[in-house]
Amino acid sequence: MASTLKTFTREEVAQHNKDGDLWIIVDAKVYDISKFKNFHPGGASVLLDAEVAGQDATEAFYGLHRHEVLDKPQYKRLQIGVIADEKSVIHGKVVGELSKVPYAEPTWLSKGYHSPYYSENHRAFQRAVRKFMDEIVAPDAVAREEDGKPPSASVVEAMAKVNLHAMRMGPGKHLKGLELMGGLVKPEELIITQEFARAGCRGYGDGLMSGSVIGLPPVLNFGSETMKAKVIPDVLSGKKPICLAISEAFAGSDVAGLKTTATKTEDGKHWIINGTKKWITNGTFAHYFTVGCRTEDGFTVILVERGEGVETKSIKTSYSPTAGTAFITFDNVKVPVENTLGGEGQGIFVMLSNFNHERWVMICSSARSQRLIVEECLKWTNQRTAFGKPLHSQAVIRNKLAAMISRAEAVQSWLENITYQMNNMSYKDQAKYLAGPIGLLKMTSTKYAQLTATDAVQIFGGRGITRTGMGQHIEHYHRTVPFDAILGGAEDVLGDLGVRQAIRQMPKDAKL
Repeated sequence: MASTLKTFTREEVAQHNKDGDLWIIVDAKVYDISKFKNFHPGGASVLLDAEVAGQDATEAFYGLHRHEVLDKPQYKRLQIGVIADEKSVIHGKVVGELSKVPYAEPTWLSKGYHSPYYSENHRAFQRAVRKFMDEIVAPDAVAREEDGKPPSASVVEAMAKVNLHAMRMGPGKHLKGLELMGGLVKPEELIITQEFARAGCRGYGDGLMSGSVIGLPPVLNFGSETMKAKVIPDVLSGKKPICLAISEAFAGSDVAGLKTTATKTEDGKHWIINGTKKWITNGTFAHYFTVGCRTEDGFTVILVERGEGVETKSIKTSYSPTAGTAFITFDNVKVPVENTLGGEGQGIFVMLSNFNHERWVMICSSARSQRLIVEECLKWTNQRTAFGKPLHSQAVIRNKLAAMISRAEAVQSWLENITYQMNNMSYKDQAKYLAGPIGLLKMTSTKYAQLTATDAVQIFGGRGITRTGMGQHIEHYHRTVPFDAILGGAEDVLGDLGVRQAIRQMPKDAKL
């Protein structure tokens, strides 16, 4: 297309300023909008304004539209030329590229900064994952978030091909013998989780096998060798997802209050499971279910395969149905006792060991999502004018930005510290030392996230509550951010967990 574009002076463009002969300039590019005028969503009068018609409309355009509008084929074809001796300086997202907006990336990815936690291998892996996300996952995320369908099979298969599903489970024996990202790098779970969150599509993020991320670890850590040989390849191939089925209408954070029961048959060879589960992520399309049950000896976790007696129904929530949030009914479901995870009556230990990882994953996503909102707000306040000045010239706006940035940076720093501890602690020590700090961090992160969502809506105004256009990411974030505050344990419960663990560790000789 570039070879067919003509070159114009600004004076030449200015002559085309009336109905039927209407040109504008946007970022040194010349557009003929004579025919488009009547189809403009904002009406023709906006385009016929004396400050727009035949003029440089760059500031006016970016005050009303996102840059990606110009990249759409139906609008791209309206470009007829460029301005002589001038170059475009604004461009859309480049696949795999780091953002240059301050605080849009964590410091370890920002030019001029250093980190004790990350090596060149981390950076190479981040580049590979971001390129994969931008090219393959992000376009599907936008489409599926809107139509509510599960993530496309082609995306799930592409992830399986480079073993991203396996890497999302963290380090372990399940990675042995696998070629990761085409043999390019070693797996880094924090990086994967945060890159996935960049798409800004909360429902899709959960729909993209997040149920497996929290549902498979109990099988990895407590399943029999026979079970693992069958289930792990099924799940990591993306063909038979698994989900974690603990919460019920009767009990959420209070796992001791669960009412789903598992009773042994007379011969002791099978469990008969009866009950319901609610708000189960990926439940509508999962093949395996990691189910928490009440048994004679207490609380037991059992692996259930979809089959007779298992029924799933979609639940409507405030985010997209693409997450596959389900209400599950178990009606006399017969399961071999060999499917018991961690032993009969040992379910509390199984779930407590799983909670650390589940909540850590959610913190990773929450921290990165907050950074996306910071980037959106910095861009908007830089290009939006109010009272004849950039929006960021208002002290109250700068104060909101300062708070948003501080919250994002604080959560990321604490997260990296905890991640370092996880990498250097045994599973047992993690349960002993990190359950409290992870609970406190998740509480902090989700409280911060909701404050940031509220501030962002105030900065964007009406656009912040509109699903399309300039504030689409803000509206989406504000609407879906409460999920992080509920899933994996409510804020008050996790805060209390952190304090109770600290109190248990208080030395008896500590006095004022």
